[in-house]
Amino acid sequence: MKKTEHEMRPEYLACPIRNVISRFGDKWSLLVLYHLHMSKSGVMRFNELHREMADCSQKMLSQTLKRLEQSHLVNRRLYAEVPPRVEYSLTAVGQSLMPSLEGLIAWASQHFDTVAAS
Repeated sequence: MKKTEHEMRPEYLACPIRNVISRFGDKWSLLVLYHLHMSKSGVMRFNELHREMADCSQKMLSQTLKRLEQSHLVNRRLYAEVPPRVEYSLTAVGQSLMPSLEGLIAWASQHFDTVAAS
């Protein structure tokens, strides 16, 4: 039987791995963060991101961007134009994550053959 959140041990509820990494640890979130970081201007529109992540559906990309915005990793800026223009960029918190993400990318590149072979 699965325990509810109220029945979990307090140290689990305060665990950074469970509560922070779960906000951006999925593949789409990591890719969004990476593409925003690698963008020349640091700003991308939805369709630009979608072109870079063609295997991600528009619905999933939209959900991912909303979750990253709620987690204070991505800024969403809406311009009052017709048609409306929306731009996404990393917040200061999102930018502070990039050295760790770059380290993870380097590790993945170095160990790809070993890990992917299993």
